[in-house]
Amino acid sequence: MKNFKSLMMTCALALFLTGLHGQDIHFSQFYLSPLNLNPAMTGVMNCNIRLTANYRNQWASVLRNNAFSTYSVSYDQRLPVGRYDYFGVGGTFWGDRAGEANFATLTGKLSMAYSKRMGGGRTDANYLVVGAEAGVAQRSIDFLNLRWGTQHDGRGGYDPNLPTMENFDRDNFLFADLAAGLLWFMVFDEDNSLYFGGSFHHLNRANQSFSSDGVDDLYSRFTFHAGGEFLAGNKFGLVPGVIVMSQGPSFQVNAGTSFKFLLNKSKFNYQAFQLGLWTRISNKIESGVLTDAAILSTRFDYDSFSIGFSYDINVSPLRPASNANGGFEFALTYKICGPVRRGVYCPNF
Repeated sequence: MKNFKSLMMTCALALFLTGLHGQDIHFSQFYLSPLNLNPAMTGVMNCNIRLTANYRNQWASVLRNNAFSTYSVSYDQRLPVGRYDYFGVGGTFWGDRAGEANFATLTGKLSMAYSKRMGGGRTDANYLVVGAEAGVAQRSIDFLNLRWGTQHDGRGGYDPNLPTMENFDRDNFLFADLAAGLLWFMVFDEDNSLYFGGSFHHLNRANQSFSSDGVDDLYSRFTFHAGGEFLAGNKFGLVPGVIVMSQGPSFQVNAGTSFKFLLNKSKFNYQAFQLGLWTRISNKIESGVLTDAAILSTRFDYDSFSIGFSYDINVSPLRPASNANGGFEFALTYKICGPVRRGVYCPNF
């Protein structure tokens, strides 16, 4: 009976993970992966250049060496236009791999954005940002490591020589990918800000079928995100945030807040530490919603460096299969400010 329950849990997990293949990558620390969140975030920073790296690993307690692994690196830069406006350019490369069949996606994209000041002064302002991105992606899979229901002989055995009754004739393919986004933010002063944004990914809905004569269009993804930073005293503040993503039959909500502690705020030695508590809610494909994970996060800012770590605690019905283990995530950001600052421009992403 114990083996049967373990088998059923593993099967349920496999079905669950298979359903995720139709969704995009996601980071729990979405606020530390701006170009993957919204192309309108390109160049939106208080410095001139930003380098970002992210890594996520999940379901390792079940899949071991075949766990879901996601990584991303990005570069973006802001260029002054006129007296108050900015133009942003950037590039992102990310990869994702999962399962024994090495289902993988590699994506390279270029993005640009224009930030138009709508009002404000030297230390306060509000901007409207329009962004777009275009890229090329590759999807691949190792069919030799797949098992099909038709290859089970009905007596509890598995025969790889039995026909699969599937007509897949390409194990990798390339496709173009387009996205656009909007962002509005208001900076009250250097410690208090508010922003709202939205993006529309996969505008062209590329064909994702592994069959040359099949059609399986990639669902478009709609994203809404909002947040801010509010200093409650000289040394303490709140950094709340929310992201809502909808893609085909799936949707996901991440929401929560980080508690920010200012350690040093001098001009040449800025230090801050954050502790965050977040939750992720997603839908069951057939009906209803479930709380998927509770997320604990930390972040340390030291001058131009930001280092973040988060851990997802699985609280979904798959908790027994994962032995209550979750996924971990690292993020690193480095900013190069240079001589051009032009006052307070945007929130401290």
